Amino acid sequence: MRDLNELKHYAVETGIDGGAYLIRHNPTNVQLRVIASHGGGWDHVSVSLPKRCPNWTEMEFIKRMFFGADEIAMQLHVEPKDHISIHSNCLHIWRPQNAEIPMPPSLMVGPKI
Repeated sequence: MRDLNELKHYAVETGIDGGAYLIRHNPTNVQLRVIASHGGGWDHVSVSLPKRCPNWTEMEFIKRMFFGADEIAMQLHVEPKDHISIHSNCLHIWRPQNAEIPMPPSLMVGPKI
């Protein structure tokens, strides 16, 4: 995760291991509500909107803002028994700090152009 001090001009509130941010995404003209943290061995960013879930373009935009270009991060789809939702229009990006995220062979995703 980037040093969150680099994003302090977007911060609404900051704490020991993260903060809350309001970030305008110009292509979709929405203000994304972001909470970022880096405690407990995980980097975590949640992204929400008042009336809908963020779309792929908005999530990718936030991923690039909060993580370095060389950092792989993920969204998780957990078992129903582990699903927790306290905000219906919120999505999350995760990155373990002490482990690599395995990647499928690129050929399984599609040809490199």
